[in-house]
Amino acid sequence: MKLFFHKLTHWEYWPFLIVYIPIYFLWSYYAIKAKSIFFFNASNPTIKNGGFMMESKKEIYDIIPQQYYPTTILITEGTPTTEVQTLIEKNQIQFPLIAKPDIGLRGGGVKKIESVSDLNEYATKANFDYLVQNFIPYGEEVGIFYVRYPHEKLGRITGIVSKEFLIIKGDGKSTMEELIKQNPRYELQLKVLKQEYGAQLQEVIPLNEKVNLVPYGNHARGAKFVDGSHWITPQLTQAINEMCLQIPGFYFGRLDIMYNKMAELQEGKNFAVVELNGAASEPTHIYDPKHSIFFAWKELARHITYMYEISVANHKKGAPYLSHKEGMKEYRLHLEQSKKIANF
Repeated sequence: MKLFFHKLTHWEYWPFLIVYIPIYFLWSYYAIKAKSIFFFNASNPTIKNGGFMMESKKEIYDIIPQQYYPTTILITEGTPTTEVQTLIEKNQIQFPLIAKPDIGLRGGGVKKIESVSDLNEYATKANFDYLVQNFIPYGEEVGIFYVRYPHEKLGRITGIVSKEFLIIKGDGKSTMEELIKQNPRYELQLKVLKQEYGAQLQEVIPLNEKVNLVPYGNHARGAKFVDGSHWITPQLTQAINEMCLQIPGFYFGRLDIMYNKMAELQEGKNFAVVELNGAASEPTHIYDPKHSIFFAWKELARHITYMYEISVANHKKGAPYLSHKEGMKEYRLHLEQSKKIANF
């Protein structure tokens, strides 16, 4: 009951379909103007479906200059674990590493792999193509929303979200599970954490020792999102433009970035791209608990307007919209993939 009321009084936990009710009307308006429900396809012409659904993460990595992201390889479904190990060694990927679906959804199926046995378990269970990549060593993460109209030489940052991981601190007497239950945000993840950690949750954490339960900043996996838009500066915008202008056909989306220190990120130093998300990107700074649902609706409307206007501009230059038939086919594939990830 405590968790129920926590979710009820914090809109960030409300179902996606509820939060987006006003946005559906705006989307319908733009669809009518564009004469296509699937106008988003033209927002990022070099990314499948503009990055709205069924886009391959590996194909997106391939258009990003190599120096900006960790070594990443694609493993096709059913590849024998011995072959996976060989590919990892050949590409000099070290443990711990990250494994995640090539076509993913809201952090589902993402896992930190500590050992060969963990890798074998993941490879055996995965009923989808997945990526294996080097673990990024930086300790901080932000999501930076980037927008550039096709006629513009430079883009802009429209929002930044910082991410607080699920980190528990030992008191020398409480078990991991007891520490998790002290925070409603953490307790909401307990079912998934039990599957991942098992009996380890009954271990007592030494005094002041910290354990990062989910080492990646995903809201669905319990990370707290904090609005960091005050970090937007001309210097940071220049650093992000320097990278994004090297990514062909990228105009709209969110870059999830791991970094060492904000001062270094502002200078374009010591950071790595975790993922580049296209047309389906949310301005995730809206999920800061301090923001109201009305603030969220305003920001969502602002960003969907950017996407519509960019799509129309690219369409006039020859970038196609998806036909209704093809769009519905892709949507059905998206639902099938979502079920796979949800059941993983």
